[in-house]
Amino acid sequence: MPLFLHKGCLSVLPGPHRHGDPRVPATASGAWVGPEHEEEALRRKLKYFFMSPCDKFHAKGRKPVKLGLQLLKIIIVTVQLVLFGLSNQMVVTFKEENTMSFKYLFLKDYDEGSDNTLAVYTQSDVYEHMFYAVDQYLVLPETTVGRYAYVYGAGFNGSALSLCQHYYKKGRIDPANDTFNIDPHVITGTVQDMQTFSLAEGWSRRAASYAFQELINVTIQFQLKAINIQTIINNEIPDCYTFLITIVLDNKAHSGKVRISLDNQASIKECKDPSVSGQAENYTRLTFDVAVAMVCMLSLVLCGRSILRGLILQHEFVEFFKTNMGRKVSWAERMEFINGWYILLIISDVFTITGSVIKICIESKNSSAYDVCGILLGTSTLLVWVGVIRYLTFFQKYNILIVTLRAAFPNVIRFSCCVAVIYLGYCFCGWIVLGPYHVKFRSLSMVSECLFSLINGDDMFVTFSEMQESSTLVWVFSQVYLYSFISLFIYMVLSLFIALITGAYETIKVTLHY
Repeated sequence: MPLFLHKGCLSVLPGPHRHGDPRVPATASGAWVGPEHEEEALRRKLKYFFMSPCDKFHAKGRKPVKLGLQLLKIIIVTVQLVLFGLSNQMVVTFKEENTMSFKYLFLKDYDEGSDNTLAVYTQSDVYEHMFYAVDQYLVLPETTVGRYAYVYGAGFNGSALSLCQHYYKKGRIDPANDTFNIDPHVITGTVQDMQTFSLAEGWSRRAASYAFQELINVTIQFQLKAINIQTIINNEIPDCYTFLITIVLDNKAHSGKVRISLDNQASIKECKDPSVSGQAENYTRLTFDVAVAMVCMLSLVLCGRSILRGLILQHEFVEFFKTNMGRKVSWAERMEFINGWYILLIISDVFTITGSVIKICIESKNSSAYDVCGILLGTSTLLVWVGVIRYLTFFQKYNILIVTLRAAFPNVIRFSCCVAVIYLGYCFCGWIVLGPYHVKFRSLSMVSECLFSLINGDDMFVTFSEMQESSTLVWVFSQVYLYSFISLFIYMVLSLFIALITGAYETIKVTLHY
């Protein structure tokens, strides 16, 4: 009676017809056995392979090592993530607070609510804001409550500050005659071309004069150093920061409005000769990170071994069918031997090990890749917690979620592909038509975010009310556009999507007698 594997279950099918040698040598004793004995041995292997850890323990007394290891890994990976999150939060907070300080120090008339609206409209205001930033930079040690240091040699010609203008090579605009003559090649003029400045010589405004019809922007760039001593709270060595501050007076639109912005890029490095009174070297975090990496390495090896055993058993199963039944095993049946949960855990282990190595480098001040480390550790923790569902699937009452998702997944994917075409059509249409008149439709990413929010019933009234009525035709189009999108996606698409999941759930519920 040949074997048949379907959905992870082993069935015995009647069939007198066999191919190949009716006797097969047993590998252990060398004696010749019939295909019935080979079939029975393979049946036992398959049955044991698809058992849960608890069933394997009751069958052969095999202790669920991987289960215990995964539970341990959940705890230590989560603790590691929390510790890194607290440290990263201090880094981000320090940078954000310094950026806010720089805006108040170097931007004239800055207000916290004017980040995206700070602008000037007269030539004198342009000069005043530019001179104000440079003057504030010169007297920074006497005005700020923070402790900053200049970085010499970072600017043009060995100076501490660079002031540059970008302008068209030739620009003559005459609106009275509706004529213009512009050479679009952009030229960069440095401080040497415009004014004499250095910390030693002082600041001269004698040559600060621009042809605004040619001017694209003016940039003021300099660097400052600071030390984040608040990390001592978490028994960490303080970080040394170098801030690259760039102030831009943007006139590229030539609309009579010059936007002013400040950008701050921070780089972190190890401080020279750190000394904290009463504090000794603390290797607890380093030891913990190494322990986490070792546990994940052991988990990776065990999961990899289980996948390898599955592939070996798959090959044995395929050869048995080919030799004794003369038929090929389908790819769907072959994939039953490859446990997707193990692949998920392997990916999680790789991310955790890589993230732990980067975290060790960060704590030893050899790297400042906080974002990369955060993404790796966050993703690995997510996958570890999702992996817990595997052990819940061994209980019939808790298995309903995974079974339902597996049954509904093909239909959901096909349905989503059809919906995505309509959704993209609305995105492109909204961007090109409503973009100039609505702040939420200025870019494709913003359009997608706005429409996704509308599907979930969020921000509907604001989206309607912020539509400018400068063009009656566009306003009418916007009403048709928004009402049709909301009606189509909320009342039809979303309902059909829920119906697919509900239909799969009802089918599984009836089939498995939940």
